[in-house]
Amino acid sequence: MNNLNIQKSNDSSQLLKNGDIVTGKIVKTGRSSVFIDLGALGTGIIFGKEFYETKSKLKKLKIEDVITAKVLELDNEEGYIELSLKEASKELNWKNLKEKKENNEIITIKITNANKGGLLAETTNIQMFLPVSQLSSEHYPRIRGADKLKILEELKKLIGKELKVKILDIDKQEEKVILSEKAKETEKIKEVLKKYKKGDIITGEISGIADFGAFIKFGEENLEGFIHISELDWQLIKDPSEIVKIGQRIKAKIINITDEKVSLSLKILKKNPWKEIEKKYKKGDIIAGIVVKFNPFGAFVKISSKIQGLVHISEFSSFENMEKTLKIDKKYKFKISVIEPKNYKITLRLTEQAK
Repeated sequence: MNNLNIQKSNDSSQLLKNGDIVTGKIVKTGRSSVFIDLGALGTGIIFGKEFYETKSKLKKLKIEDVITAKVLELDNEEGYIELSLKEASKELNWKNLKEKKENNEIITIKITNANKGGLLAETTNIQMFLPVSQLSSEHYPRIRGADKLKILEELKKLIGKELKVKILDIDKQEEKVILSEKAKETEKIKEVLKKYKKGDIITGEISGIADFGAFIKFGEENLEGFIHISELDWQLIKDPSEIVKIGQRIKAKIINITDEKVSLSLKILKKNPWKEIEKKYKKGDIIAGIVVKFNPFGAFVKISSKIQGLVHISEFSSFENMEKTLKIDKKYKFKISVIEPKNYKITLRLTEQAK
């Protein structure tokens, strides 16, 4: 390389630093090296490992072609600026992704793999991750019981497909890019939702059922809202499919709109069993009830087909003691200690097992 009559870098260290991206014309090519004229900066060289990693691309180039490379070393043993075509490409790809994030652009990615947390993708040779929570309603896996293996099976069906997404987060240092498919719809949905308000009654079709509630498609725009399990019926239910079925058309009331999320209630359109509860029960009454559910706050007790009371966990001192004292589906006698129909609340105390 010493007998090449091309300009070497003299004062490049004052103008350049390792990691800089430079552009120049190819002035000479060899079997395992390429020389680039960087003008006043001097002459750059791509050789060794850097040459062989991009050999197929470099072989297609010719004298006078302009290329962009990344500075690896300012002044090697022979006075040339060592460059990397591969590193420059990667650097430019990161810069491009950062600009797309800042500009809120939609990009197209191809799904390469899936895991229990979401989908893996690649674009411009950079690995990316699309979490399950960031999938659009079209691709979100609605698996009963939240079975992770079944969720993974559904996610794997998307391998090989192209999805349009937005960049949610980017960390070049950690080489991490987080994507969102649903974000691309957010602004559009927000705009459409301006025609709806809290209190509106909509008609829609049940589009999905999960352990925690049901999804419903409504409106000409095919918007999707959600009915939490607690808003499906006045009675305590264990499975949303007890109340609704996929494909069923129902009316529901909008109880909240937050950004692009619509929360609905089905039970609010049904007869409220709490309205006349005080005519039947009062504080101090001894009643019979069936234990239907335990949670960290206490035990839910079915008093009638639509009314449940709560025996607070403090009555048992611990969750373990509660489980020892009460059994699911067993009938016991309770005393009403608090009754607040406006808050849909009846608090009970255990007295004795019903005969």
